[in-house]
Amino acid sequence: MQGECLCGSVNFEIDGEIQNLYQCHCSLCRKVTGAAANAATFVKGSGFRWVSGQSEIRSYQKPSGFRSDFCSSCGSPVPNSLRGTEMVWVPAGLLDELAVSRVSVHLHTASAAPWEQESAVCVRLEGGPESLESLNKLL
Repeated sequence: MQGECLCGSVNFEIDGEIQNLYQCHCSLCRKVTGAAANAATFVKGSGFRWVSGQSEIRSYQKPSGFRSDFCSSCGSPVPNSLRGTEMVWVPAGLLDELAVSRVSVHLHTASAAPWEQESAVCVRLEGGPESLESLNKLL
């Protein structure tokens, strides 16, 4: 399986299929992604390889130990080693194909954003900005 950042500078490969993803709803994950939750997975370090772009990666670490690695060109969060383990944290949105993968765990739901809702109760549009006209009629 292959993955890359938004601009394509940082590339990596993972051996095997990824079955399970998690979504973390904590305030740190919301801030680092700008989204309601951070979708990711963990893989064994022995099955993870950088293909290109390691020199483009920058890191930010809070005094608490929370670490965010990102592409210095486009700002995409990129994989990093999970401290004290042989595992690598991989943002799910960077992976090219997740055919059999599903979110199986939601973490830190007690600190989820108050504006977050389950998608089953939200309006779902198949298109992008061109669908806003339809959305405006619903609101």
